[in-house]
Amino acid sequence: MSPYQHPQPAEQDHQIYEAGNVPLQSGRTFRKMKISYKTFGTLNAARDNMILYPTSYSARHSDIEFMVQPGAALDPGKYFIVILNLFGNGLSSSPSNTLWPDQGDRYPHVTLYDTVQVQRRMIEELWGVSKIAMVYGWSMGGMQAYHWAAVFPDFIERIAVVCGAARCAPHNKVFLDGAGSALTADPAWIDGIFTDKPVRGYRAMGRVYAGWALSQTFYREETWRQLGATSLEDYLVTFWETNFSRRDPSDLLAQFWTWSNGDISANERYHGRLDYALSAISARVLLMPGDHDLYFQVADNAAEMKHLRHATLAPIPSIWGHRAGNPVNQPDDRAFIEQHVRQLLAQ
Repeated sequence: MSPYQHPQPAEQDHQIYEAGNVPLQSGRTFRKMKISYKTFGTLNAARDNMILYPTSYSARHSDIEFMVQPGAALDPGKYFIVILNLFGNGLSSSPSNTLWPDQGDRYPHVTLYDTVQVQRRMIEELWGVSKIAMVYGWSMGGMQAYHWAAVFPDFIERIAVVCGAARCAPHNKVFLDGAGSALTADPAWIDGIFTDKPVRGYRAMGRVYAGWALSQTFYREETWRQLGATSLEDYLVTFWETNFSRRDPSDLLAQFWTWSNGDISANERYHGRLDYALSAISARVLLMPGDHDLYFQVADNAAEMKHLRHATLAPIPSIWGHRAGNPVNQPDDRAFIEQHVRQLLAQ
């Protein structure tokens, strides 16, 4: 935990699972680890209508719950939906809310393998389910869905991976390194910790992120005007420079590390063999990359398809790039996603 304590908004509409002391892949033990979660709908008598919906980078349940609506694919009238807040988002265990006097400020690295291990224990202890109907996720949420299917192949019936991948690609790592370097270039970053609010770092990170999250076509056609921006500069300042300042900077870096090291085969079960990990997945897999996504590319999912048993590749036709998978302002993108997720759930 850094000396700088970024104020976190109070959110009372979620619950906490106390996981206790958790051994991590790194060899460290995460003490008093906790998962923040929110549920929608009711678990049926057969306990077979659960959908897991893990959060994406820097997002909290309140940022993504718009996809959960009566009549939508994620219908709380049909399914018991659990939104899982990812470690590092400020609600689940994160640098901003974790401090151990005997270990100083050294927040441990948490992998997505670590993440799904704790998530599964929570699911079993709280609800006693033996099968998950679907894991649905966008971006880092999609990476978690992939991990669920690979690490627990007999536990998952379906996964919907929206703008995600089984392994963080090299070009994706370059993007993450650039965004993280922009944040830590702030003068508040001293000797590996933030000593104050990184105002310039937030702004620089937002500008780097904006160039990757949307496509060239999005900018060429000035699609940002649909959001009410009056100029490109207005869009970058209003929607990007301030976007990540809602979060603690150390939390942002922690999730960057988790993202960059995401790999379903990086564990003792698969020993780095991605093809082996993919071929072990027995769940029905829906891959929905954005056809203009600059870092989770269609080609990555197409390569994965060669090793999957039951998979459908349905690229989202959208100039919104990576943001196509989080269709807050894009009814066409949402309709496309909803249609294919409904088809997956019908199988």
